[in-house]
Amino acid sequence: MRPATLLLAALLPLTLTACGEAPDNHPDKPVTQRRAAFQKILKAFEPMGVQMRKGPYDAKKFLEQAQALAAVKDGPWAHFGPDSNYPPTRAKAAVWSEAERFAQERQNFLQVVDRLAVAAESRDEKQVRPAYEAVHDSCRSCHKTFKGD
Repeated sequence: MRPATLLLAALLPLTLTACGEAPDNHPDKPVTQRRAAFQKILKAFEPMGVQMRKGPYDAKKFLEQAQALAAVKDGPWAHFGPDSNYPPTRAKAAVWSEAERFAQERQNFLQVVDRLAVAAESRDEKQVRPAYEAVHDSCRSCHKTFKGD
C-alpha cells in the first residue's frame, strides 16, 4: 500500500468522527435529558401510529400504549430552561423568543394526550382515531415552529 493511501485510510475515521454532533457538555445536560424524554414519548406514540396506518386495531395494546404515552408526556418540558439553547440542541430559538406560544403548544399536547388516553379506554376505534390524530397534529404543529432539522 502506498504511503499516501495508508495516511488517507488512517485519517478517514478521524475526519468522520469530527463531523459528528457536538457533545452535550452542559453540567446538567438539559438537551440530553429532554432528548431522552422525547424518545420515550416517541417509543410510546409510534406503535399507535403503526396501528392507525396499517392496522389491525388492537384495543388492548393501543390502551397500553396510550397509558404509556400519558405516563411520559411531562418528561421533556422542564428541560427547556433559559440556559438550554446550545449545541447539540435542535430546538429553534423560537422556543425562547416565543415562549408563550411554546407554552400553548405544550399545554395543547398535554391535553390531547389525556384525551387520547380516555378515548383508548373506550376501546372504540371510532373514538380513538380522531384522538390519535389530534396528538399527531399537535406534535406536527410544535415541530413545525419550534424544532429544527
